[in-house]
Amino acid sequence: MRSSGWAPFAGWAAATATSIVLASVAILPVLRTTEPKDRALAQLPAAKSGSFPAPLPSVTSAVAPESPDPASPTTSRPRTTAPAKTGKPTTATTPPPAKATTLPPTKTEDGWTVTTGDGGLRTYVRPFQVAGGQAVIRMTSNGVVTLVTATPAEGFAVQKVQDSPGNMAVYFNETNHSFIIHAVWWDDRPFAEVSEVGG
Repeated sequence: MRSSGWAPFAGWAAATATSIVLASVAILPVLRTTEPKDRALAQLPAAKSGSFPAPLPSVTSAVAPESPDPASPTTSRPRTTAPAKTGKPTTATTPPPAKATTLPPTKTEDGWTVTTGDGGLRTYVRPFQVAGGQAVIRMTSNGVVTLVTATPAEGFAVQKVQDSPGNMAVYFNETNHSFIIHAVWWDDRPFAEVSEVGG
């Protein structure tokens, strides 16, 4: 006796529809979050309007440049040359003593450690700790956001997404669960928001 050809398709369609409904229900608490928990975020005008000041960057996959396999043999040998002989003897010179450098004073603003360089450029550094891992983000007053370090927790993978110098998101991902640290330079100050999706 033959089974009908539509039964596997119907099973797949039912399973897909069920997973979409469950995912939608699971994300509702995140989508309904209206009030930021961070005092600095609550003071921004975007917190009152309900809109975010900058769109989230789009996800792109980075392709690592290929590097030669160190285990594979090479066919060319490095070329060596003998030093040129000159009639002048060489003398070793000692470098001048290094100048004593002083670190710029630091202060803390809304959880960010702030230093001001000689040219007036302010640098903001802040660590972020979420269940998916930890990251340190640096921003400068000329609008550049950079990731200093990102270490995922066990079972999580980290992904950095940056679509412009002043807009970056760090994702700590595991299956059906993500923690997102979104950092932007906005209104002449650092802005960061941490969110959780799924779980």
